[in-house]
Amino acid sequence: MGSTNMSYLNPKTVTLIGIPGMEHVQFWIGFPFLGVCLVALLGNSFLLTIIMIEPRLHQPMYIFLAVLAVTDLGLCVAIAPKMLAIFWFGSCSMAFDACLTQLFFIHALQGVESGILLAMAFDRYVAICDPLRHMSILTPLFLVRMVLMVAVRASVLVGVLPILLKRLQLFQSAVIAHSYCEHMAVVKLAAEDVHVNKSYGLFVAFAILGLDMIFVFISYILILRAVFLLPQKRARLKALNTCTSHIVIFLEFYILAFFSFFSHRFGQVPPYAHILLSTIYLLVPPALNPIVYGVKTKEICRRVARMCVLKQEAGE
Repeated sequence: MGSTNMSYLNPKTVTLIGIPGMEHVQFWIGFPFLGVCLVALLGNSFLLTIIMIEPRLHQPMYIFLAVLAVTDLGLCVAIAPKMLAIFWFGSCSMAFDACLTQLFFIHALQGVESGILLAMAFDRYVAICDPLRHMSILTPLFLVRMVLMVAVRASVLVGVLPILLKRLQLFQSAVIAHSYCEHMAVVKLAAEDVHVNKSYGLFVAFAILGLDMIFVFISYILILRAVFLLPQKRARLKALNTCTSHIVIFLEFYILAFFSFFSHRFGQVPPYAHILLSTIYLLVPPALNPIVYGVKTKEICRRVARMCVLKQEAGE
């Protein structure tokens, strides 16, 4: 790539250094991340298989859960291979266009995951606050439209980010202090005015994560109000129990997301701590989601138990 006065004009490749300040232990850090990725890949694949083969799970909540599992698989595939190649083999070089492609998929899949969590909150709201109309409102056509709307929203809003980065021509460095291509990490390389990039990045974050979080909170305020109006304690507990898995996943996703987001832009967090946190934020929820739903959902537990029994009988 051409350089002028230590600046880079239209770089063709970039270099990802992994975790700055921890290069000497990156090799070992890769193993727990590999374990998390394997749990995520196996858990979500298993969850998808169960949802597909179990007719009783062909309901709105589980369809959204299947989309969430596909999204989590996509995040692992988008991040893990290159990150582990950096940690274990020192394969740090990456084509700039490939970096922008990875950036798009990571942030778009984050947006899809946020939208699916909102859709799941809407499903719980209708199921508890208007149960008689649940199936008539959340029809298969409605579900398809909702999933498409979530995917299109994330793709369109996030798709502008690499376009804005591509228009930049002069970079002060071609070395990204990160283990994957993240929007702000690439923006900080530019030697030009990047106010538009930063402002649009903030807009995308609040237009997707911010608004989704607000609507999820509103949904649960309405859900709690309806639950506490139920006359029987047993009915209240049963209604709340149907929401616990979603609440756990919602909290883990948004707490980590906003801590990572604000620490990158406004905090004084050491670079290695931020990168570790942002990587954990992207890879740990995909590993935990199938475990949380597998443990808390009776239908999934019964199907897993049935499969284990059949496997044991076949072995005997």
